[in-house]
Amino acid sequence: MTVPSKFLIVSIFAFLFCFSAIAQEKEKKRKKLPKEVVIDSIIEIRDPINPLSPAKAAFYSAILPGLGQAYNKKYWKIPIVYGAIGTGIYFYVTNNKEYNRYRDAYKSRLAGFTNDEFYFSVDGSTKLPTPRVTTESLERGQKFFRKNKEIALLVTFGLYALNIVDANVDAHLLQYNVDENLSLAPHYKFNELDASSNLGLTLNFKF
Repeated sequence: MTVPSKFLIVSIFAFLFCFSAIAQEKEKKRKKLPKEVVIDSIIEIRDPINPLSPAKAAFYSAILPGLGQAYNKKYWKIPIVYGAIGTGIYFYVTNNKEYNRYRDAYKSRLAGFTNDEFYFSVDGSTKLPTPRVTTESLERGQKFFRKNKEIALLVTFGLYALNIVDANVDAHLLQYNVDENLSLAPHYKFNELDASSNLGLTLNFKF
């Protein structure tokens, strides 16, 4: 047998010996692992996310303002919704009433009559020689109250739409995980080595 052949055989035996030693070492490590792994934590089962919930809340608020808030169990928002929309309706009705008063009196003046309400005293018992409100003032008053009632109408529709958006956004936020398992909080620490203070944010994430 030649020298290269002997060297090759010895190399093969050395390689097999190393491979066997490595395999035995891995087997020992596997045997050291515990049979059971116990995790000291509580698994909390949360309600499944309902993707249709925001759409339902918005639909209910579109049918009846405040109904979407009731669906989201935000009952304290219902008086706010009705108060806001009711205020808009009140200003619209008030300005519309004043606009009609001034318009009727203005039309009466243009027709040549002098018996509109502004030709009488405030209590309506005495007819005045000159009207309390001139024809020019009636024309300006119509423009003023018409503008105000249009603004009130736009504000009322805006509040109605805001009621729908609020119900939709609330339904989205109710499905987010905002418990203590996921939190971002500020922290303060005093460094005793150099007598300085450290201020920062801590992100907590628990499985």
